[in-house]
Amino acid sequence: MTKKQTNGLIVAAVIFVVVGIISVVSNVLASRVAKKETETGLSSVMEELYGSSFSALSDMPVTRDFIAVVPIEGTIQASTGTSGLYGALDSYNHELLIEYVNRLIESDCNKGIILRLDTPGGTVYEADELYLKLMEYKEKTGRPIWAYMESTCCSGGVYIASAADEEIANRITTTGSIGVIISTYDMSGLYEKLGIKQVNIVSAKNKDMGSSGKPMTEEQLAIYQGVVDEYYERFVEIVAQGRDMSVEDVKKLADGRIYTSTQALDNGLIDDIMTADEFDSYVRVTSGVDSFYEPKSSGGYLAGLFGSLSSAKEKSEAEVLVDLMNQLGSGVPMYYAEPVGK
Repeated sequence: MTKKQTNGLIVAAVIFVVVGIISVVSNVLASRVAKKETETGLSSVMEELYGSSFSALSDMPVTRDFIAVVPIEGTIQASTGTSGLYGALDSYNHELLIEYVNRLIESDCNKGIILRLDTPGGTVYEADELYLKLMEYKEKTGRPIWAYMESTCCSGGVYIASAADEEIANRITTTGSIGVIISTYDMSGLYEKLGIKQVNIVSAKNKDMGSSGKPMTEEQLAIYQGVVDEYYERFVEIVAQGRDMSVEDVKKLADGRIYTSTQALDNGLIDDIMTADEFDSYVRVTSGVDSFYEPKSSGGYLAGLFGSLSSAKEKSEAEVLVDLMNQLGSGVPMYYAEPVGK
């Protein structure tokens, strides 16, 4: 196939997708206009097309008792916004989870929360914000929270799980990694070989600390260490409170290492080990409530379409390099367990 033919096929494919999108939009809008819906109705149409974080909660029960499943999956971080035009609900959507717990506080039908955790942890701010929101839920409602650790529940996941009344793990769960990390890379040697020199115009000597183009000074390392130490102390206190342990005992376990579920149980970091089915049965018997509720995906018709197109698009070399730099180190304090092999 010639280059000209290839380009022709690509153009045809793009036209096909655009025509399809226009057809979907036209049909839905025509249907709504025919019913003489108000501006609020039009907003609802756009929500159907593009998706909305809060539309994921639209089917929350209002007439029957239920236990709410709060999924904490993937890296704990600020919402990326990909639940809009370019994708459906992320594996971790912080904005949605906070709103979810707020609605559970107001719900008379909700009788408790299950935290389903499969996460290596994440940013300090988001982990703490969700933990505090869960503690607010307990204080205002008096309802129980159970934490169930699936494949991985490390660092920030342990932090959030500390809000639970009971913490239960699967027999092959990896947990622990209690600690704080700030990652940044000194790439000045590479820059020098490539003939690149980073120039920062700063207001003071420490304004550009952590820049990849220059080594950190001893003073700057000490500044970062002070941040890590403060957040570490808070982490230890949270775990100690959640596990009814002394800070000193937690610190003996909190050197950043990971634990198997058996080791975690032996050290008092969890309450029990169960399969997922055993855990669900345990919650139903303990709470007396059979029904579980979990939010649906928030992606609309076009969200799914554009999400598929976006994921299928091959990344350029520049995009791959940017992703690599983001993975190497952002300089943001994190309760995070770096996966082996990353």
